[in-house]
Amino acid sequence: MKSGTVPLTGYADPLSGRPGDTIEFKVSSLGPHPWQATLVRVLCADPNPAGPGMVEEVLPVDLGGPFPAREQPFRPGSFGIADDIGLPDCTAVVRLSALFSPFLLETEKRQAIMTLAGQEPSTTPFAVIELAGTDGVVFRVGGETVAAAALPFRRRHWYRVEAWLDAGTGECGVAVSDIEKGHKATGRDAWKDAAFPARIRCLIAAGWDRGAVHHFNGKIEAPAIHSDESGVLAAWDFSREISSTRIIDTAPGKHHGRLVNHPARAMTGFSWDGSEMNWRHRPSHYAAIHFHEDDIVDFGWDTDFSFTIPDDLPSGSYAMRIDGGEHRDWLPFFVLPPRGRPANRLCILVSTFTYAVYGNHARPDFMPEWVDLAAGKGGYPWSPAVYRQYGLSTYNVHRDGSGICHASHRRPLFNMRPGYITFPNLDCSGLRHYQADSHLLYWLERQGFGFDIVTDRELHEEGVSALDGYAAVCTGSHPEYHTPQTLDALSDWRRQGGHFIYLGGNGFYWRVALHPEDRGVIEIRRAEGGIRAWAAEPGEYYHAFDGGYGGLWRRNRRPPQLLGGVGFSAQGTFLGSHYRRTRLSREDPGVAFIFEGIEDDVLGDFGLCGGGAAGFELDRFDPELGSDPEIRVIARSEGHGDDYTLVPEDRLTHITNWPGVPERDLIRADMVYQELENGGRLFATGSITFCGSLLVNGGDNNISRLLDNVIRRFLE
Repeated sequence: MKSGTVPLTGYADPLSGRPGDTIEFKVSSLGPHPWQATLVRVLCADPNPAGPGMVEEVLPVDLGGPFPAREQPFRPGSFGIADDIGLPDCTAVVRLSALFSPFLLETEKRQAIMTLAGQEPSTTPFAVIELAGTDGVVFRVGGETVAAAALPFRRRHWYRVEAWLDAGTGECGVAVSDIEKGHKATGRDAWKDAAFPARIRCLIAAGWDRGAVHHFNGKIEAPAIHSDESGVLAAWDFSREISSTRIIDTAPGKHHGRLVNHPARAMTGFSWDGSEMNWRHRPSHYAAIHFHEDDIVDFGWDTDFSFTIPDDLPSGSYAMRIDGGEHRDWLPFFVLPPRGRPANRLCILVSTFTYAVYGNHARPDFMPEWVDLAAGKGGYPWSPAVYRQYGLSTYNVHRDGSGICHASHRRPLFNMRPGYITFPNLDCSGLRHYQADSHLLYWLERQGFGFDIVTDRELHEEGVSALDGYAAVCTGSHPEYHTPQTLDALSDWRRQGGHFIYLGGNGFYWRVALHPEDRGVIEIRRAEGGIRAWAAEPGEYYHAFDGGYGGLWRRNRRPPQLLGGVGFSAQGTFLGSHYRRTRLSREDPGVAFIFEGIEDDVLGDFGLCGGGAAGFELDRFDPELGSDPEIRVIARSEGHGDDYTLVPEDRLTHITNWPGVPERDLIRADMVYQELENGGRLFATGSITFCGSLLVNGGDNNISRLLDNVIRRFLE
């Protein structure tokens, strides 16, 4: 096995489809053995023997194969490229210039700001401006350093660089200046073989060696190519078409270019002075693009085989299992019913946006022994914290310290695999997201509830019509990330009298945007407030993709309580506690059906995830944040440890908070129920670990009985 390379892996594109739709599967295998594909229905993705264990159903479908082993490469690093630029005759002076702000300064690291390469593939670029480690710039022509200018750099500071080539005198040079301090350094030298290629391509933020190399980490603005005789040959204005992957040349030649690997746009540039926070109002202040050597959202692998969803394949959670020699992997995807023709009255909303946003999360508390612990539990073997080169999640940062703000499913997502254990160091299943949601799906299967799956992608694209024909819509354990369109669809569903079941915590929390050109790319700006893995820079709170104000939905006038009745209140370690029934739950005949067959006061003091039904991230009922006062709180969690803390958006000072009550009173999950005048009903649990209690004791427990009662009533 190559060091640091997963021997057999791949991904599905898209992640969901209806009968007649085609899913493509892209696989990379180091071999030497050929590999085989098998279609499986994923019933339970939890390897914990305390529950049902890993359960999958093999389906007899001929997928071709065996398939020959082949390694598919992937090329991280973002850059801009424009092709077929003509240079003037051999007596001209050509100048390259740009503004730049370095975010990663390493002594031995080569980082190219601008490169001119021949139009035909070549190992040696014609000319390139590079950082000289931490102390200036160098200008290379024909692969040799011909000029250098020494100027100590500071991270996140703005500089201007200019390099020139004089074909008449054979002189070349480079100058770099500290714009704010006025310091400047210049270097000159002779240029051997003084002649320009007739046509060139220009790379921005990368060098060239049969492909992009030596990627720049930081912001670049206003790159341009001038000729003393011919004027402006190219001048790219990054403040134009910010929502696109195009870079616009304002010079007469119109050598527009494209961006590769989705660098971050709508970034504050040199001119930004804090007078405007929205890039749409003053684009000239947002004329920079932030490039990174580790940007990658689409591996671009070739398709090995395709699968067209047949009409008779039931809606559900599926995967292509691939086996080659001793290695195995799963490529998950979801099957929906035909549009407008649901097969069941219960719809499960699968949160693929959240799966992708967390995709390949390398946890900051990861320890090397977790790999062996996961293997000892029969867990999935590949950890994103070990194989970081496969691209990390938006809960991680780039090598230059800036936050990763783009996510995609078009790459192997190791933590979206059957058997992946998020917390292998705990005495429980330790699951989140895809694997944790399988607890609900398998429980429904065992209880005899037929259900269809709809993902948030269809909800975004089709609106509330994606839910036509269902009596109830139910979430999984963590529906955290939403677009305006998905929230609109769910809100419309409730207004139309649909029954809504929210079985998670920290749901409907962050606003995201989808790229208008690239269906698979998601953008997140972690603006003011919220529990954040990184914080967006001042002035960079608005999404480049749709111009919307990023961050919490609570700061966009749509707190989670408006939709689900409860909203994020507290977070702690992955340990669950229990609920205790309220007096109302025993005195109100309107909620008696929920507790039919349950005499216990304490609910869910057990669970495969965290050991209890109320844990990790907790949501509370709060009329001040949009909870309908008519909502009935039927149970409330208790017994959470001192490691639980109030969410930062509720904290004002070290001794005061926004609700104005003792902080310990806000460390809770509220289980709520509501009946609306339009006939719609709401049931919410306010806890991420709730679904982990359903399968305990084979499903014979009070959490299982309670949810069974709710779903049966909602489906009547």
